[in-house]
Amino acid sequence: MSRVLLFNKPYGVVCQFSRDGLHPTLADYIPVAEVYAAGRLDTDSEGLLLLTDDGKLQHRITDPKHKLPKTYWVQVEGVPGDNALEQLKKGVMLKDGMTLPAQVESMEEPANLWLRDPPVRFRQSLPTSWLQLTIREGKNRQVRRMTAAVGFPTLRLIRFSIGEWSLSGLAAGEWREERVANV
Repeated sequence: MSRVLLFNKPYGVVCQFSRDGLHPTLADYIPVAEVYAAGRLDTDSEGLLLLTDDGKLQHRITDPKHKLPKTYWVQVEGVPGDNALEQLKKGVMLKDGMTLPAQVESMEEPANLWLRDPPVRFRQSLPTSWLQLTIREGKNRQVRRMTAAVGFPTLRLIRFSIGEWSLSGLAAGEWREERVANV
């Protein structure tokens, strides 16, 4: 059996165990030896990070050919209309090429959402809204670049799920262990 740790990474935490002297790291939250992150989340993103002690499983989770769906909750500046949502659904042209089609829908702010430190900047004259966006690839800062490309910059980005694993029941900074059959 392989170990899989599900970690709700807070904003500002670096996805590595070695300390950089500037930011909190995984070592500040996860006192477990011999597990490694399966993928990354940018320092300014939050949410689900998977860690495992199984190299084959780590590869399966991160390799684009397996196309595990990754679902994000995205707070954007403004309120995207049908045209912007349709562009995201069809795929968006970025500097490094066209993205695969995404699943996207407007959503209410997630219930019981933890506070972010520091809080997201708000402007009285500009509303914000939330999207649920699912992609099956992982270009660098892809979700942020996709929403910006259709005119709605990302303010807050939370990865809710990867494949069958989700944040359900995990507060920011918490983790839990699951066992899975070896790959």
